[in-house]
Amino acid sequence: MSADTVGSMDSATRGRAVSLTSLVAARGEARRLGLGAGGRVFSTRAGGHLSPFRGPGAEYDESRVYVPGDDPRHMDWRVTARANRPHVKVFRDERERPLWLLVDQGPTMRFGTRVAFKSVIAAQAAALLGWAGVEHGDRVGGLVFDEQQRSEHPPAARQRGLLPLLRALTPAPARQRHAGCASVVGAANRLLELVRPGSMVFIISDFDGVSPAGVGWLARLCEHSEVALISVHDPLEAQAPPPGRYAVLDGLAGRLVLDTRSAGRRAAYESGFLRRRALLEGLARRYAAHLLSLRTDRPVGPELARGLGQRATEHATERAMGTRR
Repeated sequence: MSADTVGSMDSATRGRAVSLTSLVAARGEARRLGLGAGGRVFSTRAGGHLSPFRGPGAEYDESRVYVPGDDPRHMDWRVTARANRPHVKVFRDERERPLWLLVDQGPTMRFGTRVAFKSVIAAQAAALLGWAGVEHGDRVGGLVFDEQQRSEHPPAARQRGLLPLLRALTPAPARQRHAGCASVVGAANRLLELVRPGSMVFIISDFDGVSPAGVGWLARLCEHSEVALISVHDPLEAQAPPPGRYAVLDGLAGRLVLDTRSAGRRAAYESGFLRRRALLEGLARRYAAHLLSLRTDRPVGPELARGLGQRATEHATERAMGTRR
């Protein structure tokens, strides 16, 4: 398929689908995202993040009392003179981190009343996060799914892991696809079989179908990895439209009628969104996950940058609290 053909397809389906050209072009904007201030990093490859493993690396960590066998080249002469006891410098290695993107493209994501479908916003967010990971030296991979098929791509360095993932987010057919997942819960349980400890996991979905009773997948992911829940919604889901009867296509049952003529129905409609939001906030607090929110009527890049900035602030606060203890 030529670039002209891709461009024509993108303009003809703008808001409902994405092209590989647009996802690749997101690399420039991704450089402004702050993925460098990550939390737990356990990988043993060289890369751009600080590891909790101490050794001869690029970042000074602390000085400690010399013990037989320490490398004399790492002597900290200033501390030795001040303490009158031999001390050596301890360094914190820079490590490469596996970055996983779980991207929901299921039926409830194929909805939008402003600018774009939720599925398109999710694809754009995945591209930005993926490129930001590449820029920071992470190995990037992921899992893209809908109700019919899923596409799995193990993390790989540079573009080798990300580009197949981006292709899976476009309408073009891809190879090596597997049976689909009925919900984000099913996809997350599959992800548990793939993710290794120390990974950074971004789950991009509207989280339809998530319930308080079935969140074991999140507890297990958060136990050994840093997890961010990125919730995507359309403004119409948060606030009922003015009183009336509206024809709606929901991607599952087909054409439905949304009746908002009574105040009670409008309140019930909006309370469903609030319950889901409260559930995600509670899960994020309980399992120490990050929660970011994206809307279909707002540019993805700035919203992600704000959310990741908050994540960096949380990490700085955690480090400061740990130091005071």
